[in-house]
This record gives sequence, C-alpha cells and structure tokens, in this order.
Amino acid sequence: MPAMTDAPRQSACADAVQRLVEEHGGQLYHLATRFCGNATEAEDLVQEVFLSAYRSWETFRGDADERTWLYTIAARACQRMHRKRSGEPDRIGSLSDLLPFGDPVIAAIGSDQDDVLQQQIATEARERVEAEITRLPEDYRVPLILKEIVGFSVREVAEVLGLEEPTARSRIHRARLKLRAAVDQVLPRTTTPVPPPMYPEQTCLDLLNAKQESLDRGVPFDNSVICERCRSVFASLDLTQQVCQDMADGGMPPGLRERLIKRLRTIPPGGPTADPC
Repeated sequence: MPAMTDAPRQSACADAVQRLVEEHGGQLYHLATRFCGNATEAEDLVQEVFLSAYRSWETFRGDADERTWLYTIAARACQRMHRKRSGEPDRIGSLSDLLPFGDPVIAAIGSDQDDVLQQQIATEARERVEAEITRLPEDYRVPLILKEIVGFSVREVAEVLGLEEPTARSRIHRARLKLRAAVDQVLPRTTTPVPPPMYPEQTCLDLLNAKQESLDRGVPFDNSVICERCRSVFASLDLTQQVCQDMADGGMPPGLRERLIKRLRTIPPGGPTADPC
C-alpha cells in the first residue's frame, strides 16, 4: 500500500484529534480552569494538550484507551505549567485538622431545611469548593480533579499520573476531606452541643475510610451504625462530591474550540506548535 501523502496524513490526524476535542474538550477545560485558577492559563493548557496530542497521534497505539492517553498528556502539561503560588501550602494538613472530633457543635444535617436555604447552601458550598481546589497542593489537586470532576476511577487516576493505586486513593481522600472542611463552614450548626463520639477515634476513622471508599465506587453507605458526628461529616462529604460533580457541566468556550480546530488544520503532524491558537 502506498504511503499516505502529507495532505491526507495531516487531514486524518486533524480529524482524529478534532474528535477528541469534541468528546473530551469540555472536561479537559474543567480540569484546566480548576488547575490554573484563571481562564487565560486554562486556555493555554487546553491548547497545549490537544496540540501535543496532534503531534503524537501517529505514535498512539490504538489498543490503548484514548481518554487515559489524552489525560496523561494533560497531567504532564499541568506539571510543566505549574508555578507555585504565593502562600500555596506544601502539605494538606492532618486528619485532626480536617475533622470535627472535638467540636462542641457540628454541621446540622439538612433533610428538614427548606428549598431556599438548601439552594443558598449549595451556592455557597460551590464557591468554597472552587476557591479551595485552587489552594490545594498540586499533588492533591490534580488527582482530586481527575476523580471528582472529570470522573475517572481511582485506578484510572493512578494510571494517568503514574502512581501506585493506594497513593492515588490516599491523595484523593485527603483532598476530599480538605474540601469537606471548607464546605462545612457554610453549613448551619446544631443549636445545642452534641454528645461525644459514640466510638473510639480509630473506629470513627475506619468508618470514614469505608465511607470514602463508597464514594470512590459510587455505591451507598449504610449510615445506621454511625454516631451523630460521623453522620454530619458523611453528609458534608456527600455534598462536597455533588458540588464537584456539578462542576463538570458545560463545555469548552466556543472561541477556544474554533481557534484550536483551525490550528489543527494548518500545521503538519509532528510540526511546530509554538504559535498561539
């Protein structure tokens, strides 16, 4: 079979990557905005990822998962673009900093709250989560975004980031607790002090780990055996995850999509991509 000439080859690569733009551009833009913290840098990151995919398309093995391959490129781009912000922490805090074991009052569970109050809480929770994600250390921010906003499994997050699965899981869990602590601050409090924990602290931590794993798998958790404090923490964890999942709604800005697709049609595969879209 004769070799594909440059023009058909360029068109085939552009067609393939344009399909990736259509299928994954929105979610990738969500990752970029939460990673970068501003729209300009997010657009730069998205462009770099898809242009890198275009350059590399002919080396992509068709038996691999396209989505995992694309987000592996994205994770590497995040690492290259990362500049530590002033005040950005190197660590995320201990479990005792993130959980209300000793607090006399805790967040009230919202099943009896009216619709107006619940909407207000949801709006404030999203604002807190949006702000807190950008303050997470990079090693925690990217796994959290991939899991909770993009929708990867823990195993897929580990594969994309080149981590051992337990390491990826630990970082997701700790980042989720950090966001939960931010969400907890906007929730109404109990009006009277609550009883001390029903179980030893380690038992509560074991239950917390089981709850986190149920969130990882998207399966229900049995709340019948837990105390009021754990029930409050688990309810705010549910709210935190729901807020993150709601962030995945929407797509790539139309202007960015149009510039990117135009750029794909004007450069040869493997060619330079330094010029902005």
